[in-house]
Amino acid sequence: MKNIRYLIICFGLVLNAQDTKDYQHKVSTLDNTIATLYTVISGDKGETRNWDLFKHLFHKDAKLIPTGKTNNGTIAVRYMSPDDYINTSGKWLLENGFHEVELSRKTETFVNITHVFSTYESFKSKKDEAPFMRGINSIQLLNDGKRWWIINIYWNQESKENPIPEEYLTNKS
Repeated sequence: MKNIRYLIICFGLVLNAQDTKDYQHKVSTLDNTIATLYTVISGDKGETRNWDLFKHLFHKDAKLIPTGKTNNGTIAVRYMSPDDYINTSGKWLLENGFHEVELSRKTETFVNITHVFSTYESFKSKKDEAPFMRGINSIQLLNDGKRWWIINIYWNQESKENPIPEEYLTNKS
């Protein structure tokens, strides 16, 4: 009986290590990390997202911070953990479909910190020709020497009053 328990524990550890290893390449470079962020939240209506991979992208204290005008016209922010985001947006993404595509990127790095201004378009289906929304993600990342961690994502959607400036629609840098 002891041997069976030992084998089960070892098998579980091997599977866990394989999962981490499988995710490691997703956070091994800045480009992979950003691409994974966009890919993991994207999917057609009814397509389940890989929330374990989503959470793997983020540092344990990371925040997702949407900002914009409220219905009464004031500017507001909301602070969410990755779990909060899953709980508040996961059902909507599944029921409506959502594909976020990066249009442009401006990147600045100092030592182990990086800031990415990532312009995006959002579609409900891969078949859609026109986006229903555009905006900019301000993404702060940390490279700890082993991998990239998303520390924060702070974003705002484009509006008629505030279109995305041309400088943020040009090629990635």
